Amino acid sequence: MTSTSYELVLRQGRLLRADGTIDQVDIAIAAGRIVAIGPELEPGTFELDLEESLISPPFVESHIHLDSALTAGEPRWNQSGTLFEGIEIWRERKQNLSLEDIKTRAIETLKQQAMQGVLYVRSHADVSEQNLVALKGLLEVREAVKDWITLQVVAFPQDGIYGGPKNDALMEEALKLGADVVGGIPHYELTREDGVKSVHRIFELAQQYDRLIDIHCDEIDDDHARFLEVVVACAIRSGLGERVTASHTTAFGSYNNAYANKLLGFIRRTSINFVVNPLINITLQGRTDTYPKRRGLTRVKELWQQGTNVSLGHDCVQDPWYSMGTGNMLDVAFMLVHVAQMTGIAEINACYDMITYQGAKTLNLASDYGIEVGKPANLIVLDAIDRYDAIRRRATVKHVISQGQLIASTNAPLMQWQR
Repeated sequence: MTSTSYELVLRQGRLLRADGTIDQVDIAIAAGRIVAIGPELEPGTFELDLEESLISPPFVESHIHLDSALTAGEPRWNQSGTLFEGIEIWRERKQNLSLEDIKTRAIETLKQQAMQGVLYVRSHADVSEQNLVALKGLLEVREAVKDWITLQVVAFPQDGIYGGPKNDALMEEALKLGADVVGGIPHYELTREDGVKSVHRIFELAQQYDRLIDIHCDEIDDDHARFLEVVVACAIRSGLGERVTASHTTAFGSYNNAYANKLLGFIRRTSINFVVNPLINITLQGRTDTYPKRRGLTRVKELWQQGTNVSLGHDCVQDPWYSMGTGNMLDVAFMLVHVAQMTGIAEINACYDMITYQGAKTLNLASDYGIEVGKPANLIVLDAIDRYDAIRRRATVKHVISQGQLIASTNAPLMQWQR
């Protein structure tokens, strides 16, 4: 391709490659794709001098609930801070949902995330109410934002597939309407038997409609909540493997080691993904403990050490479960470094990978993800020198490029010593 065909050239950036190495390069973009990477490329129509800032693939939000985002305090605040009070509050709030309400809050949240480098999002949509307004709203949002962000929508039965007489039918209707992923919440079903049945139903629906799977699994402190083993067994028997995600799995951190080690061995037989939500789960879990208090996370380090794919999410941004959050994935990674004690340099770098490459794998998008010639021109530029520096300082995302277009820029703060 001749230089006159370059629509955008990024100059003097430090490219973070998939293997963790960093090279100083120029990047040329045309027709929404990366067309050249190398030193001192020819001029383009428009150029950005990156001044040796870090060029990274965009952040991936593996788990969020956009239908409830930005509703903290409506109709009341979660005083206990528990998962179950949050569910009760949301049950009240969702009686007043409208398409415009859902769409306005979801798009505002996605813009916040995109300006901070997030260009891929998986959102769960509550399909436990009769009109499926949350799902329909997010499906419309998916279409509205497709030119600048990729949104996957999960059909999520917040009250359980068997928690109401029509919930199973609503799940199937959600898939017919176009939900990308089959969700579930087996630990919130009325009985253990219903929970097991719900996991089998999820796999059945995923195969029938050719969809991915993402299950809220064992998000509870109860060490007897063991639906993860059912998910693993179904993944082994179905062969769906990498199309399956177990989200939260916080009870895994409360299992006795003999059982946990057996389960880790079964997990190694699959290619399933795990999503960890450290901001919300360090807040929600352990609420009924006195001392010592559990951290409320799955066994992140052990899963990572054995090569299991782990990625990260917010889960909540200013809603009945978590009143904080800005959509910044570096905040999520920063929290994980602490609560999972991932403090070795390889571990810190892994936490960054969990919000980039490993997130893309969870969303089953890895083939189009990354900064390589021929791939879509989706990338971000950070005020950082490497992954460690980006997490340590929660570095400013200076530029966001989506499908070859510059969609957001932010000036990094300038601090000056005055003495």
